[in-house]
Amino acid sequence: MYEPIRTPSVHSPADEADFPHRSREEELDIQLAGHLAALLAVTDELGLGPAGDRIAEQVARLRGAPPARHAALTDAAPASLHRRAHALAGRALVVAASRADTTAAILSAQRMDAHTEALAAAAPTGHLVGAH
Repeated sequence: MYEPIRTPSVHSPADEADFPHRSREEELDIQLAGHLAALLAVTDELGLGPAGDRIAEQVARLRGAPPARHAALTDAAPASLHRRAHALAGRALVVAASRADTTAAILSAQRMDAHTEALAAAAPTGHLVGAH
């Protein structure tokens, strides 16, 4: 009554040899190295040499090669750069925590604290908006 299906379904799993697979750990390493490399670029732009060196060490550890360092200036305001660096450090912290990389997590948390302090120091010390 029904004719059997003779072609493979498009919903069947792909053959393992079709493309290389990465482990979850490898994917997290790539993500963490990317976030730290972006943080390094902003850190270098802010002129924070020792902090940049510590970040570069972690990027080199994750990638197996030292990162390219540059001082490409974007003429962005320091406060804007600190906010960007804080966000990047936060992303790196989340990935470092999920891959249980204590060294990168501690470094990311320290960088978040440093950029929070820099933003607080640059903020006017007037009245709080909306405070009663």
